Amino acid sequence: MALVFYNTLTKKKELFKQISSKMEVTMYNCGPTVYDYSHIGNFRSYMIADLLRRYLEIKGFKVKQVMNITDVGHMTFDEEADASGEDKIEKKAKEQKKDPYQIANFYTKTFFEDMKKLNMKRADVYPRATKHVKEMQELINKLMKKGYAYFANGWVYFSIERFKKYGKLSGNTIDKLKVGARLEAKADKKDPRDFALWAHDAAHIMQWDSPWGKGYPGWHIECSAMSMKYLGKTIDIHTGGEDNIFPHHECEIAQSEGATGKPFVKYWLHTRHLMINGKKMSKSLGNFYTLRDLVDKGYTPRAIRYLLLSAHYRTKLNLTEESLKAAEASVRRMQDFVNELKHVRQGKSSKKVDKLVNGVRKKFEEHMDDDLNTSLALGDIFYFMREVNKLLSKEHMSKANANSALKVIFHFDKVLGLDLEPKIWYSYRDAKGEIKQLIDARERFRKTKEWDKADSVREKLKKKGITVQDTEKGPRWIRST
Repeated sequence: MALVFYNTLTKKKELFKQISSKMEVTMYNCGPTVYDYSHIGNFRSYMIADLLRRYLEIKGFKVKQVMNITDVGHMTFDEEADASGEDKIEKKAKEQKKDPYQIANFYTKTFFEDMKKLNMKRADVYPRATKHVKEMQELINKLMKKGYAYFANGWVYFSIERFKKYGKLSGNTIDKLKVGARLEAKADKKDPRDFALWAHDAAHIMQWDSPWGKGYPGWHIECSAMSMKYLGKTIDIHTGGEDNIFPHHECEIAQSEGATGKPFVKYWLHTRHLMINGKKMSKSLGNFYTLRDLVDKGYTPRAIRYLLLSAHYRTKLNLTEESLKAAEASVRRMQDFVNELKHVRQGKSSKKVDKLVNGVRKKFEEHMDDDLNTSLALGDIFYFMREVNKLLSKEHMSKANANSALKVIFHFDKVLGLDLEPKIWYSYRDAKGEIKQLIDARERFRKTKEWDKADSVREKLKKKGITVQDTEKGPRWIRST
C-alpha cells in the first residue's frame, strides 16, 4: 500500500508525494510556548511529529525537521486571529519576579529534558522566535509592499480582506468570521478581523527597534518567517494540535502565501485533543498533567509514550489512571516478550514463525501507510506476540526463529521508539543495598504466601525502575527505565 495522509487542507486522505525529486522531506512542527512545563496534551502533538519522522525515515526518506520555540508574542487570549491579553512569558515573569528570558530559558531546558525522557528524536533545528526578529521584520516589509499589511498607530496589521483565500484550512472564511468584543476595541484597524504582525506596547518588556518603532512580533508571523528561513517557501508537511488550525495555521497560510505567491504547505496533519477523564486537557482549565507529574505518580516515560501512541492521532485519547496502568502493562508485556526471545537457546524449529513474521511486518506497514494508524498496528503486534508465545511455551522455537521474531520487533520499535532492546537480567544474588532488601523481602512474602505484601514490594521496586521476574532458579531482575 502507498503512503497516505489525511490532509486537513483538502479534508481527505491523499497519496503522499514529496516536493523534492529526491527522497527528501521537509517538515515543520509547531513547538512549545516556553512559559511553563509542557503538559502531556502538548506532548501528544509533539509525539506524533516524532512518530511521523521515524516512519518516514523507515520508508527511506531523509527528513529535515524544524520545530519552533515560541519565547515571545504568544498572548493569553489566543483563540482569535488577533490574539489579545498578556504575553504568556511576560505574565509568568511578573508572577515569579524574574526576567522573561530567564523564564523562557528555564522552560526550554525542561522541554528538552522531557523530550529526552520520552525518547523523542531531536529535530534538525529549534529556532527561537527572539533570535529571528530580523527575518520577521523582513517578511512584514514584504507584506506591506505587496499591500497585504498596513501600519496604524505603532502597529502593523495583516489585512484579511486582501487575502481572498483566508479560511481555506479551517473553514473560517472572511464572511464567516465573528468579531469579538476585544477586537472591536482596536479602533486603529481598518477591519476588526485583521490581526497583528507587529505590536506596540510600551509596557512590554521584550522589545526591538523596527521601521515602525519599538515593539515585538505577533505570534503568527514567527512561524511563517522561521519555516521559510529553514525549509523554503513551500514545505511538505506541517503538523500541530487541532487547536492550531484556527487561528494560528490559518494566519500562517495568509502571511506566507501573501508574501511568496506560492503554496505554503502541501500536507497539513493535526492531532486531536488529549482528554483527561473525558474533558479536554488544558492549562486554562487547570486539568492537566506534566510528564513530571505522571513520573512522580510512578508511571514510566515509556508507558506514557506508549499511551500517547496507542490511539490514532485523529481520534481523541482519554487519559485516566486505568489507561496509564494498561499502558504500563502493555510495555511490560512487550519487554518481557523481547527478553524471553533473547534467552531462547534451543528448541524445535518452526516454519510458522517465519509466516508470522512476514504477516505482521506486512500488516504493520499497511496500517502505518494508512495515515499512521498506530492503533491497528499495535493490535497486530500483540497478536503476533500471542502466537509466538504459544510456540515458546511448547518449545517450538529455535534460536534462528527467536532472532527472526526479535528482528521484526526491533524494526517496529524504530518507529514506536519504546526502546525495547533487551537489557541485562541480573540474578537476585547480584542485587545490593535497598534493591536486595526489597527482593529478599518479596521472596519471604512469597514463601509464606502473603501475596498482597509480595505484590506491594513488587510495586515499590517498579517505582524504582526495577522489574522482577520469577524463574525456576529464583527471581531475576532488570532495570526497566
